[in-house]
Amino acid sequence: MDELNQVFKEMDFQFFGSGEHGMSIDGMRKVLNNDHFVFLDVRTHEEVKYQSFPFALHIPLNEMPDRLNEVPKDKCVIAFCSSVFRGAMAYTYLLANGYEEVKGLTAPCEDMALAFKPGPLAKM
Repeated sequence: MDELNQVFKEMDFQFFGSGEHGMSIDGMRKVLNNDHFVFLDVRTHEEVKYQSFPFALHIPLNEMPDRLNEVPKDKCVIAFCSSVFRGAMAYTYLLANGYEEVKGLTAPCEDMALAFKPGPLAKM
């Protein structure tokens, strides 16, 4: 609990104002094929059954405590979900568990899906 308290204490005006905690869809496009970045899908199994992102590591938020060892600590982890909310929770959870390079996708996965239409995909 001390770790979580410390993470919250560091989330001041400067932290949010810097924007370094988030990644946009354009940012996603730039790093998608870079092995240093891991996209972490924290949606439920039910949601992933209907829309999945093969490049992402899928661990539902409620399974994170039991499967945290599957998330590499030596990579930059970008958490996302369908509405940003669970991604933000995963972001905070990872920081509280000692992950140093973590970001949250600042767009819902619907916006991610649009990035993979033929036109935008051809520009990656």
